[in-house]
Amino acid sequence: MFFVGFGTGPASGLLSTLLLTGVIVLGVGMTFAVSRLLSGTILKGVPSSFTLELPPYRRPQVGKVIVRSIFDRTLFVLGRAAAVAAPAGLLIWLLANITVGDASLLAHCTGFLDPFARLFGLDGVILMAFILGFPANEIVIPIIIMSYMATGSLVEMDNLGALKELLTNNGWTWLTAVCTMLFSLMHWPCSTTCLTIRKETGSLKWTAASVLLPTAAGLLLCGAVAGTARLFGLA
Repeated sequence: MFFVGFGTGPASGLLSTLLLTGVIVLGVGMTFAVSRLLSGTILKGVPSSFTLELPPYRRPQVGKVIVRSIFDRTLFVLGRAAAVAAPAGLLIWLLANITVGDASLLAHCTGFLDPFARLFGLDGVILMAFILGFPANEIVIPIIIMSYMATGSLVEMDNLGALKELLTNNGWTWLTAVCTMLFSLMHWPCSTTCLTIRKETGSLKWTAASVLLPTAAGLLLCGAVAGTARLFGLA
């Protein structure tokens, strides 16, 4: 919406492809950079090995494959997601529908976060949406729309033109869009991922590290981009 517009021609498609490819390459590059940093600091001298043992081949049994996929994977992931999503949905509803003074609790929270968020090219609504979107990143944009429109429930907009108008009317610029993209790329993992990390590592320390490291990297990058744009008068 902010860089490609709403065109459907070859030039628009090429620009969209380049933009998405750039984001992916940036994510891969940051992964290598952080890995190198950790290997030279807190993980320095810690041996690492990777052993892969191929199991003996057996003819697959369709029934066992289906049962194992359902119980060991699908239901397991859905159970974890529901355990976090249900309380989070209640929290979002309460924040949006309980008013203190002349504003909802959600509005008070976004107002409190706004000065801090603007240091990184965001605003209080965007940062609060990412926080409340911890159960599932897919609800971040609906929370942003709900907050801007001051509705009491999550809202989705199918019309991209109307969505862009809503965002620009609430102060979004190209810099806001860039910083939101960067923070989407690098921020804390969703709740299901964190629970999986906790189970696999058996360590709260590494689970916390998996949350803090990408969040710190995302904030630093957003702050650098926002500061540079403001320094040169581009925003």
